[in-house]
Amino acid sequence: MRRICATMVAVLLTGCGVGPSEVFDGGPAPTGVAQGVTLYFLDERGELLPQQRDTGRLGSISEAMALLLTGPGGSGLRTGIAEGAVERMTVTVEPGLVDLITPLEIGDVTPAGIDQIVCTALGVHVQSGGSTDTRVRVRFVQPTPESEELRTCPLIG
Repeated sequence: MRRICATMVAVLLTGCGVGPSEVFDGGPAPTGVAQGVTLYFLDERGELLPQQRDTGRLGSISEAMALLLTGPGGSGLRTGIAEGAVERMTVTVEPGLVDLITPLEIGDVTPAGIDQIVCTALGVHVQSGGSTDTRVRVRFVQPTPESEELRTCPLIG
């Protein structure tokens, strides 16, 4: 019994051989506060281009969709989404899926316009801490094969 106690005391006194290290400064902690939301519009060639809207905060996917539907403003960019009185989409988020129900018909949105919607929704989701593996489904007023596709953004991931 004395040997066991002596061995334990010796082990405790010698430690594991790893010496103390200095303290490293990792810089300031992230605040998680966004100055605005990134919306996706189309450039003159019809390619997706992110545009920061300074709103003072990130906001929700629903709020980002409302901003996207108001159009590119005076930015010189274009949209593939028909302009109109539509300003809201229904948004449901579940693990691995952002489901958007639009009050639009498929004819109101070009394929690039669908990408705008998907990239904007996924961008907000990822900035809010969501996974880049999440897929987005965009549903239209009348069901179409496009409405059931699970999409991702070619610029995020």
